[in-house]
Amino acid sequence: MDDALAVAAGIRHARKDAGLTQEDLAHLAGTSVRTVRAIETGAGNPSLLAVIAVSNVLGLHLAVQ
Repeated sequence: MDDALAVAAGIRHARKDAGLTQEDLAHLAGTSVRTVRAIETGAGNPSLLAVIAVSNVLGLHLAVQ
């Protein structure tokens, strides 16, 4: 769960740094505000595709190690 919370915090921080609202990010990523909120709080079970879409909008890259 620590990894999920770290991803959530990173996405939230990047969104705020970009000057975007959750609504803006949802629109740009082609997802709902509810999904963005779930990603940023580490709650629920957003799809991997939604996390990737949001990350791409913010210029973040998910890596597998």
